[in-house]
This record gives sequence, structure tokens and C-alpha cells, in this order.
Amino acid sequence: MFGGKKKEQKNQPISNQQPTQQLTPQQEVTTIPRKNNDKKITRPLTPYRYTIINGVGKKETGTFDAESADEVRAFLTSLDYQILEVKERSKMDIDIGTSKFNASDLSFSLTQLSTYLKAGIPLADSVRILAKQSKKPGIKKSFFQLVYQLLKGENLSDAMNMQGKVYPKLLINMVKTAEMTGDLPSILDDMAEYYTSMDQTRKQMKSAMTYPIVVLTIAFGVLIFMLTYLVPQFSSMFEENGAQLPALTLAIIGISNFIKSYWYLLIIGIVALVFIFVQIFKKNQKFRETIQTILMHLPVIKDIIIYNEIANFTKTFASLLNHGVFITDSMEILSKITNNEVMKRIIGNTLENLGKGDTISSAFRGEWAIPVVAYEMIVTGETTGQLGQMMEKVATHFQMLHKNVIDQMKSLVEPFLICFLAIVVGIILLSIIQPMFSIYSQIK
Repeated sequence: MFGGKKKEQKNQPISNQQPTQQLTPQQEVTTIPRKNNDKKITRPLTPYRYTIINGVGKKETGTFDAESADEVRAFLTSLDYQILEVKERSKMDIDIGTSKFNASDLSFSLTQLSTYLKAGIPLADSVRILAKQSKKPGIKKSFFQLVYQLLKGENLSDAMNMQGKVYPKLLINMVKTAEMTGDLPSILDDMAEYYTSMDQTRKQMKSAMTYPIVVLTIAFGVLIFMLTYLVPQFSSMFEENGAQLPALTLAIIGISNFIKSYWYLLIIGIVALVFIFVQIFKKNQKFRETIQTILMHLPVIKDIIIYNEIANFTKTFASLLNHGVFITDSMEILSKITNNEVMKRIIGNTLENLGKGDTISSAFRGEWAIPVVAYEMIVTGETTGQLGQMMEKVATHFQMLHKNVIDQMKSLVEPFLICFLAIVVGIILLSIIQPMFSIYSQIK
């Protein structure tokens, strides 16, 4: 199976709509789906764990899903590995880590794959090279599974789709488009650039949040130290000298005693609240939309979220349109890849408008989450028939705005945190100093 001639791959349409007009022969090849009797009959895959000697003479273990142990051996042999053991995985044998690709992994892998294809290396061999050079076990396994399915005659997009949520829906649909047009390297390059941009945005957000998190962690540590060690020391001294304690000091001492006595309950409570919040946020659509709506109305934060969502939406929309994906299909893909419920609602309204024969801009008109500049550019793109190019310009504009807002936030966070820390420490010190004046008065 793995050394024989590869089966001819059939192209799959990206749209689920069935054509009603007379088609040319070329259109028939790219738009008519397979008949039921043309579908491959596949057996469920069984998970196996293997032990091999790799190309540099080192022992290596990994996992692989195949129809039988013999297929695993045949596949590993085709990769020039020396097989030591192949056995079916037990229920207790679980994968550690994830095989899901992040933006950085996708950017690098797609660039490499495009380079190999341009050099004339067959697709299956190109993916095999990616698998062998990968250092992450989950990604290595994913690439091996792609090679396995490609050698069985599957399309690349179908092979990706078989792995569930490992590959983004956007990438799968773009690869499916490339299989229809026959220009896979070009689309891989475009998607590599797209995920490079996404990775840069993610790193900007991470960089912006690193400093405040570090400062808040240090401030929290100092606060806990003062409340659990420093305040009790002065509290004992005040009691011994019979000092009159003001309300602020009594409150601080009460907080200190509570933390010392019930610190474990506080930790459990905080962890429980965070866990419950995350679970409700993931599973309850209304709650998630409410939280996102609140955040998208807060000063500074609203600009960061809205600019990022608009930049991602328009950049993805432009990529889909420029590669010939239908507008309705593009909207369906966009609704699946965004995690923002406000944007999902707007996209859902757009799909309804398109179904009625209206324009995209009609659904965006008057939406508080859509900046006026983005709306006007959409109108211009629809009027001129250059919606894809307009979306690229909108994406570039809002990516720059997003970067500028993050830079401004980083410059504002530092003085804000310093003021916050100074106020908290000042209140604690004031609660300690006030009783000391009472003691001094009694001694005098």
C-alpha cells in the first residue's frame, strides 16, 4: 500500500450549493460532489504505540493510528525506521500535551511545505520531511497521519479534516480551494503569511500583558507579606502598650487575622470561582456574549478587542475572497473561526441578508462593534467590485491601530500600577503609624 502508485485524487467543492445551470466539462470536475458509490470504504483506526530506532541511531517512541498493526509496521518501514515494537495502546496510555498547531507552528510548516512543493518534491514526501524534522511529538504524529492518508489516496484537505480540531477550519477550506484550482504552493504561502501576522499580533498582546502581570504578582506578594507578617508584629506591640486603635487599623488587623486563619479557604474559593467562570464562559453563549460586550465597552480595552477582531475578520475575509471562495461560504467559515459572540451575531445577520439578496454592508450598518472606517470601506469595495482588495487595506489599517493602542497601553500601565501599589502600601503603613502616635502620647 505504502510503496505502490498513489491513487488519483478527486477535487472537492468548497460550496455545498448544488449548481442548477448547464455546466462546462471543467466546471463539472470541480463542482459535482462524489456519488455515494464513489466514497471510499474506510475502517475505524486503532491507536498503536511503537518503538523504533530513528535515522540517527536513537531509540524513539511514538503513537500512530492505523487500521492494523501490519499497516503501522509497513508505514514505519517506508520511513526507513528500524522497528523494535508495535502494540495496541491501552486505555491508560494517553497523550501528554496537544497536537493542535499554534500560529507559529502553522507559519513555519506551511512555508516549508510550499518550498518543498516548489522544488518538485511530491506532496506525501514533503509532509514526510516535515514529520521527520518536527521536534514536538503531537505535531510529528499529525504529519505522519497526513502521510498515511495521502498514501491511501486521500486529498490533503480531507486528511487534515480527519484529525478533528488539529488543523484550523480556515486552513482546511483554503487547501480545499487550492485542490480545486491546482495552485497549492501559492495558497500555502498566503496562509503562511496570514498565520505569521496572527502570531505577531498574539506576541504583541502577550508582551503588553507580561509587565502588568509581573508587577501585580510582586505587589500581591508584598501585600501578603505585610498583612501576614508585618501587621501581626505591630498588632502585638499595640496590645502590650494598650494603644487606642483607629477604625482603619482595626480593619487591617481583621483582614490580617482572616488571611492567617483561613488562607486555604481563600485559595480554594479563588480557584473555584475562576474554574466556574471559565466553564460558564466556555459553555454558556449568552454569558460569554455579555462578558465580551462589557469588555468591548471599557475604555482602552474596547479598542484593543475591536481593532483586533476587525483586523482578523477583514484579513481572513480578504484571503477567502481573493482565492475564489463564495461570499456565503466565506461568512460561514468566518463564523466558525471567531470566538467573539458579537462578531458571530453580525456575521449571522450578514448571512441572513445575503440570503435575502441584500449586501454585506447592510448588515454592518449601525453596528456599534463595526468602526465607521471599516463600514465605509466595505461599501466602497461592494460598489467598485474590489471587495477583496478593500478588505486587505482595512486589515492593514486596523492592524496598525491595534499595535498603536497596545503601545499606548504599555506606556500607561506602568504609572497606573505604581500609583496602585503606592496607595495600597500607603494605607497599610498609615494603619500602623496612627496607633504609634497614640502610644507616643501615652508615654509623654
